[in-house]
Amino acid sequence: MRESLSVLHSVFGRFYINMSTILVNSEANARRITCVEQCFGTAGQPLAVPGRVLVGEGVLTKMCRRKPKSRQFFLFNDVLVYGNILIHKKKYNKQHIIPLEDIKLDNVEDEGELHNGWNVISPQKSFTVYAATVTEKKEWMAHIRKCVNDLLVKRGITQTSRDDSPVWVPDSEARTCMHCRKSEFSIVNRRHHCRKCGILVCNACSNKRLMMPQQSSKPLRVCLTCYHQMSNSAEGRNSTVGVPDQARLNDSSGEESSDDDDESGALSNQNQFQTYGSE
Repeated sequence: MRESLSVLHSVFGRFYINMSTILVNSEANARRITCVEQCFGTAGQPLAVPGRVLVGEGVLTKMCRRKPKSRQFFLFNDVLVYGNILIHKKKYNKQHIIPLEDIKLDNVEDEGELHNGWNVISPQKSFTVYAATVTEKKEWMAHIRKCVNDLLVKRGITQTSRDDSPVWVPDSEARTCMHCRKSEFSIVNRRHHCRKCGILVCNACSNKRLMMPQQSSKPLRVCLTCYHQMSNSAEGRNSTVGVPDQARLNDSSGEESSDDDDESGALSNQNQFQTYGSE
């Protein structure tokens, strides 16, 4: 049995590498990438890069800070791209691009109405997504991991988890501050996310900011525990920002995830993960 699985994985690996090599310079691959660029329009970054292959695409449910929302994902052989769905297969916005060399995947156990999920972890952004079926989840995770591993081998690099951003706790998960465990959230007492550990905290428990360049060029709000831990480290002493004035506390830098601040992306019937071969 083990020998059979080993042969199967070996055959799949050779097939994947051969197909990627074929697709690099194919007209079909160039057309697909151009189509994705056009769907994002001028708001998106150019995606046509020498050696880039569109491996597959599909709709996944992304857990946003307020509620789950449908997002269109595109898996390339070097980056993972996703955006909000305005008109399916025609128009997307709020493009996000995450280098595959930074991505790690963690399985998420089924809970309540949410099934077939996994965490996408990276220094820039981390979040949870859910597929429509178990099979689709397995296909997505297998293809992402294959692309990541091939890229790491090709570039001769190894991954580190030191600077990975946290998966945010959804707003609905806590009615009181997860730091002091006393302050109740309300319209006046807003929820905030610590950008170092991802917990929900009140303003008093997150009135410090730190520079975390892997996430943003601006100082980001962190809970008091993370602030003190990072301040006491050599890395933290170089990134510490003192207690900001009230104007900066009230601004939105680092408070909202840019794909969460609109109502687009209502849950829809998810399209199966579509992979591409030569034409």
